Amino acid sequence: MIFYTNYWIYMMPAFILMMLVQFYVRSAYSRWSRVPARSRFTGAEAAQRLIQSAGLYDVRIEGIKGELTDHYDPRSKVLRLSSGVYDQSSVAALAIAAHELGHAMQDKDGYFPLRLRAALVPAVNIGSYLGWILLMIGFFLQLTGIAWLGVVVFSGGAIFALATLPVELNASARARRLLSESGLVVSDEEMKGVSNVLNAAALTYVAALITAVLQMIYWVSLVLGMGGRRRS
Repeated sequence: MIFYTNYWIYMMPAFILMMLVQFYVRSAYSRWSRVPARSRFTGAEAAQRLIQSAGLYDVRIEGIKGELTDHYDPRSKVLRLSSGVYDQSSVAALAIAAHELGHAMQDKDGYFPLRLRAALVPAVNIGSYLGWILLMIGFFLQLTGIAWLGVVVFSGGAIFALATLPVELNASARARRLLSESGLVVSDEEMKGVSNVLNAAALTYVAALITAVLQMIYWVSLVLGMGGRRRS
């Protein structure tokens, strides 16, 4: 089904966009990872200082393997930083550490979009499998109602991508404010680098949303086509 020519017509722009965004993210990270932070704080040290200033005393910091694998786990209250962030003193390390700490602050504040995204995770995980099954049953048996149900279930991915955007943008806004108010970023050039890294990361979520929406449009077009063939 996905090898239909129409699939590539819908999805090729999304694939190209994702590749360009990934290249931009890597370029921004690589560039600003080579620029030392004037404060000389590593990502872990900066995160610890921000944790104290924000009163997040139940949040722990751990190192994690990989590159750009940084994340905040709200279940265990752990801020996990990759080696390029955890023990490196660079503008990129400060930006990423502060961004993930922004998620910890959202967790503390009960930030609604974060809670909504977390609530959507089980439904999205189930829908990503069940949606495919319903779509395939609907297409092979020519059951339009089942196919539409598959589209609805599968739409959870697009809804999740949409819910993720405000969470990530807000975390980046908090990161800029934290770094500025704490004095960890002390020059306009450093703030420019912080914004470059955070903006590049935000584009990945925009690209993910566009990809999910285009995929939904593709499935909708196929189901609509089923209805047209049945009427003919």
